[in-house]
Amino acid sequence: MKEPILRIIDANANRAREGLRVLEDVARFVLDDEDLRSRAKTVRHEITRSVNALRADVSSLEAARDSEKDVGRRGFAGDEGRRNEIGTITVANARRVQEALRVLEEFSKLVDETIASRLKDLRYSVYTLEKDIMCAVGA
Repeated sequence: MKEPILRIIDANANRAREGLRVLEDVARFVLDDEDLRSRAKTVRHEITRSVNALRADVSSLEAARDSEKDVGRRGFAGDEGRRNEIGTITVANARRVQEALRVLEEFSKLVDETIASRLKDLRYSVYTLEKDIMCAVGA
């Protein structure tokens, strides 16, 4: 794969896993809900398996990474710098995961349609996970 594609896959895989880690911690520490925690963790691990199945080994992804020169790394967008409740944190991170999965889905179509389909399924599972966590949070 070409370097720009590797950078896109690397950035969005990281973004999705980071957002899922936040959802996992909300389920674990705020809700004490093993089912929700386990579902978030499973999706996070499935993303890693899917990205690895794209034949983009970790060293290739890391080699393509250029965090220091990334034009999108500085500052907060919109209300990103303001979070006033757990529900807001949950929604923001669920949406981050969903958007990252959509990008991974689109760019993986260049390599493997089966993996793209798997990533689409994961995105839909995150829609349900978000709804379930938000109901449990009471938001």
